[in-house]
Amino acid sequence: MKKFTLGLKMSLAAISCVFFCAFSEPDTLIESVTVLQKYLTDHYDTSQESATIKRYELNITNNGFCRYKRYFNSGKTEYFAFKLSKFSGMEYIGDTASGRLLLRTKGDDVIVQTYKDQGGDVDSMATQVVIPLKNIEAEDLNVLQNNFVKISKLVQ
Repeated sequence: MKKFTLGLKMSLAAISCVFFCAFSEPDTLIESVTVLQKYLTDHYDTSQESATIKRYELNITNNGFCRYKRYFNSGKTEYFAFKLSKFSGMEYIGDTASGRLLLRTKGDDVIVQTYKDQGGDVDSMATQVVIPLKNIEAEDLNVLQNNFVKISKLVQ
């Protein structure tokens, strides 16, 4: 009887461990997505493009996509999207007051779509997305980098 009770206790412990581990990863993904979305929204620099851009949309989704859409005053729309599993690195060009964040992918993994352009609608591929940022410190860039890497590993 003691062997049965010990076996039952061990199997319950193993099942509870598996149960808790199974539900820990999505929280990490959602948490990382939330952090990325907040940092990018808080530090987005509309003044770098205010003369030509009417509005923008910048979203990091729970299923691992980065989507960036710009609406120009002329009516033109640019849309950039890539799966974060294709993220290869980032680079920041500028200073703490103002700069541009380059999100690089492993290959031509960024979908670029242009609507209502003078040359017509264009679909193409790119290797990076450029996002204007302001008031960002080195620690903030490290947080961005760590969360991009964490999400890219989780969504593979």
